Amino acid sequence: MIRKYITATFLALASGNAIYSQVIMPKPRLVINIAIDQLRSDYIEAISPRYGENGFKKLYKMGVVYTDAHYSFSPIDRASAITAIATGTSPYNNSITGFQWLDKSTLIPVCCIDDKSCEGVFTNECSSPNNIATSTINDELKVTSDGKAIVYSIATQRDAAILAGGHAADGAIWYNEGNKCWCSSKYYFKKAPNWLETYNLLNVKEFSNNDANSNITSIALQCVNANNMGMDDIPDMLSLTYDATITYDNDKDSQSQIVNTYVQLDKELDRLTTAIEQKVGKGNVLFVITSTGYSNLKEYDYAKFNVPSKTLYINRTANLLNMYLGAIYGMDKYVESCFYNQIFLNIPQIDQKKLSLSEILTRAQTFLIQIAGVKNVYTSKDLLILLDNGSSTLRNWYNADRCGDLILEVTPGWKLLNEDNLQQYTSRETLTTFPIIFYGGGIIGKSINTPVTTDRIAPTIAKAIRIRAPNGCSKSPLDY
Repeated sequence: MIRKYITATFLALASGNAIYSQVIMPKPRLVINIAIDQLRSDYIEAISPRYGENGFKKLYKMGVVYTDAHYSFSPIDRASAITAIATGTSPYNNSITGFQWLDKSTLIPVCCIDDKSCEGVFTNECSSPNNIATSTINDELKVTSDGKAIVYSIATQRDAAILAGGHAADGAIWYNEGNKCWCSSKYYFKKAPNWLETYNLLNVKEFSNNDANSNITSIALQCVNANNMGMDDIPDMLSLTYDATITYDNDKDSQSQIVNTYVQLDKELDRLTTAIEQKVGKGNVLFVITSTGYSNLKEYDYAKFNVPSKTLYINRTANLLNMYLGAIYGMDKYVESCFYNQIFLNIPQIDQKKLSLSEILTRAQTFLIQIAGVKNVYTSKDLLILLDNGSSTLRNWYNADRCGDLILEVTPGWKLLNEDNLQQYTSRETLTTFPIIFYGGGIIGKSINTPVTTDRIAPTIAKAIRIRAPNGCSKSPLDY
């Protein structure tokens, strides 16, 4: 009887182990992490009859597709989105609130990847990823592999390449329009690697936005081949940024531009996935594709159709606020500057006058909320203390080192305009729908409609290649 029990137990454990071994996915030798700037689900679907069989159709049929993806913060632009994908966290932690922010010490706008201490390679641009405050998935792969993993990032735009590459990549490469070549920063290497020099010599030409994605695919394949990426048991990673931007010029047919852009994207995804699978093996490569989560929308004259729409002049508003505070506390410079919808207070002056910053923030908030076109006003105190549960997309975007002391939420349809520096935008709350796609690496295709956020991409990749998630990432991996 005991022997039968032991035998049954052994069989049950063996059966369980067999099932467990089937569930564990093989560790990919190469991860291709792709962000497509301004990719939209509705455009993907609308152009689908024009696709081939091995681009979007293959990804949607054979990949795990999360159809309802979002970013955990707002506002979003290319720089903040790509950094969020790489770090698995929001600007609140990673500090990249956008392509530019206002330097509080100089009151001068700065670019998120500018760094005078790091000269360019084949470019005069000085750049580094030093403004990223947390580690990226690429960094963690380098750390875990003791530097043995091969990690590159490629994009046509400088910010996209550097922010996706992170601190520890072997190289971040982008296209320099002035020199008509692919370039980088001495942050990554003192001189360009031989394969990049050779590629530039053989492919010196100017390309337009019409063939930018084709060029990304070509140099990506050259990078994989030249560095033998994915050819050993140590996982490698290549981060790419493609472009699905639609420009709405009066003299261009935007409909044909949408068709051409998405048909070309389809061809490039086909060319990229097919070539890499042939080199590395279908079971050895994992492709991850998503969008930057925003899109440029065509501007319309709402007033022509009697839709409520006016202009909020942020610089005038800031001046009015300064006058209001002066009437209460005595004439002085209480407002330092403004940047888009942010107002920066003169904190040193307020401290010198021994005034309560909390009281001034509350008074300013009460004053600003009464101005036409202002839907809501958030103070730094609100965003850092009162909304500390992380549920607010604005709070997840807000970073105390980068952002103003007062954030104005503009009424939808209204235009915000700064007459001093001509910064402007029209307020919209339109949702851009986009997917997250995991393809390859033994994945079985399925579609999942559960809403998910892009900060779960990094921990999912980390789980797949058996490394730690980035140090600012607290989200759980997605199940596929």
